[in-house]
Amino acid sequence: MNPAERRPPDALLILFSVLALAVALTWLVPAGEFRRERANGRQVVVAGSYQEVAAAPAPWHRLFTAPVAGFADRDTARIIAFVLLIGGAFGVVEATGAVAAGIGALARGAVRHPARRCWLVAALMLAFSIGGNTFGMSEEVLVFVLLTLGLARRMGWDPLTGVAIPFIGAGVGFAAAAFNPFTVGIAQGISGLPLFSGWAFRLAMWAALTAIAIGFVLRHIARLEAARDAGTWNAPDPGAEPPALDGSRRAVLALFALGIVTLVVGVARWDWYIDELAGLFLGLAAGAALLGRIRPNRAAGAFADGARAMVIPALFVALSKAVLVVLQEGRVIDTLLQHASSSLGGLPPAVSAQGMFAVQFGINFLVPSGSGQAALTMPIMAPLADLLGIPRQAAVIAFQLGDGLCNFVIPTSGVTMGILAIAGIPFGTWLRWVAALMLWLVGAGAFFLFLATTVVRW
Repeated sequence: MNPAERRPPDALLILFSVLALAVALTWLVPAGEFRRERANGRQVVVAGSYQEVAAAPAPWHRLFTAPVAGFADRDTARIIAFVLLIGGAFGVVEATGAVAAGIGALARGAVRHPARRCWLVAALMLAFSIGGNTFGMSEEVLVFVLLTLGLARRMGWDPLTGVAIPFIGAGVGFAAAAFNPFTVGIAQGISGLPLFSGWAFRLAMWAALTAIAIGFVLRHIARLEAARDAGTWNAPDPGAEPPALDGSRRAVLALFALGIVTLVVGVARWDWYIDELAGLFLGLAAGAALLGRIRPNRAAGAFADGARAMVIPALFVALSKAVLVVLQEGRVIDTLLQHASSSLGGLPPAVSAQGMFAVQFGINFLVPSGSGQAALTMPIMAPLADLLGIPRQAAVIAFQLGDGLCNFVIPTSGVTMGILAIAGIPFGTWLRWVAALMLWLVGAGAFFLFLATTVVRW
């Protein structure tokens, strides 16, 4: 067998395999549904209302037609449009040479000083973790990974490092958040808890998980550099020498920085989402073309090239949604939730809480939306926590950890698969790399959940 045949399965093959499994589950798992009602403007499950319904197994040919439904889904179509437009806008910004010049200046200031490199990575990951903690940074990482991949290449690091800085940073902030309105806020509202109550405990958990993530990435960088110095690993080609950071490129970077600040404020204070963020970056592209003195035809070509580079990530987003479409049509998601939650009865509270963590982790494969998972599971988990003697705050922590940490390893997340496609990292390669970090994060999360169940008085 030659080396090409030993490559890990391509992400497209993995996604089609998961889609085939979803089709099979609609035949193997009984169909069932919970009753739903509107509460605080959203659909939530009514606890104890599960009942079996008529089976709706997916026909075999749904394996080939479901991807179209993935593209056609309204929310998914908006994310795909966002990915393509962001890629195009970033292509225009890159065409000015400002990104390459800025990354070159940043790399030159840190490349000769190991301590400075460590502080740079730690500061960037901390900033992304704060974004995940406060305004639920998720899709926005697609913007930043384009920058950090360039930084990693200039610093002589691998693409895994470029992806990890924003993705792992924002992900741990999202999972262990104290103030994330899309997970903690919704879950506490459904559970009848005061908004963002228990924030001090969650801040301690967030600090611990963020420190673990930063330490893991820094250790990976140290190993890369040691292997490079020993001649056992070849650093990627940093590319041509970046252009000079002249006045026009400084203006483009200042405009880009202003756009990032506007993004943060818009998401946190004005409830901006896909439409507004895409519009913001289209405006940035137009401003960058003017400040960078790019002719209209060249700007249009750069936009097209940038959008073209995002076609595969957009395809992954659609295929990930296709899996969920099949499971929803087969009406098996609620059945899986019912069996998972009923399996927790009869266990000690501390063990049942860990079981909730595992259940939420598994459910996220089926519902990779934090707010969607909260609306689906918390109406069941909150009263179940009362029956099992588990504080409701601990049930919320089990939800947010299971939902957030699972995002690093699920092929049904369009964001995860899209980021890996942008970086050219095979899904199997990513799983092998992130497995050790997942053990640390899951272990730390389980420890804090144990404290929340047995020690903390809420």
